[in-house]
Amino acid sequence: MTGNASPRLADALATGTVVLDGGMSNQLKSAGYDLAGELWSARLLAERPEAVTEAHLAYFLAGASVAITAGYQATFEGFAKRGIGHAEAARLLALSVDLAREAARQAGDAGVERPLWVAASVGPYGAMLADGSEYRGRYGLGVAELERFHRPRLEVLAAAAPDVLALETVPDADEGAALLRAVRGLRVPAWLSYTVEGRRTRAGQPLEEAFAAAADVDEVIAVGVNCCAPADVEPAVEIAARVTGKPVVAYPNSGEAWDAGARAWTGPATFGTERVEAWREAGARLIGGCCRVGPETIAAIATDLG
Repeated sequence: MTGNASPRLADALATGTVVLDGGMSNQLKSAGYDLAGELWSARLLAERPEAVTEAHLAYFLAGASVAITAGYQATFEGFAKRGIGHAEAARLLALSVDLAREAARQAGDAGVERPLWVAASVGPYGAMLADGSEYRGRYGLGVAELERFHRPRLEVLAAAAPDVLALETVPDADEGAALLRAVRGLRVPAWLSYTVEGRRTRAGQPLEEAFAAAADVDEVIAVGVNCCAPADVEPAVEIAARVTGKPVVAYPNSGEAWDAGARAWTGPATFGTERVEAWREAGARLIGGCCRVGPETIAAIATDLG
């Protein structure tokens, strides 16, 4: 928890709407940093940590109240591929939380008086593979195997004391179930956010089924969608709110499509802030943007949501 006498994020969601940040990678790229390689923005945790703090700060100054850390592709297995050992990988995972916390401190020094929170990003198994499979799911692993993959990283992140764990861009209800098992007992709240296409997960399961698994998990303070097309948000938010009774998180991409082979975004942007009020009316309480959504859009969302 950041700032003076900040409420818990769960309490804030019970009384109003909270603005999330936007895409980390696009903000780093716009500042001139090279994100080539399988670690993507996580490589800067080791190489240019101050750049990560600067990116978080830009979103806080734009009006975001929650910073999602640069840990999406930060895993023990992914770091090992780069020759980074377990102890150093654990340090970098914890550092991802510290850097967001430092950005919140700097935002306070710059005159931001609202409560600010840090969400530790926990990307899906497919993010570690770095082959686009986070948009497909169906990795050929069972729930128990996926839980074993996620649990060590979650334990390190929980020990770093973020305000919430962001279990994000989950393409598959089986992986959602694994993550829900892995967060039990960590004593840190979490949100569970699927990447979707229409009314189904990317792996093809009905969203009613995917969200229902989180309904009775006390650690989960919000459920919802991210890293999807803006047009898919409103129906998914309605389903999430109806099935779980929990606050809903919504942070889609700009509307462009990811070409995994070319590792590039293609097509037009379709994210308009005119959609945001409808998301809130459907039950969204944590609202922001994901890939290719920058500080200018977050500033407009913060203004529109008042």
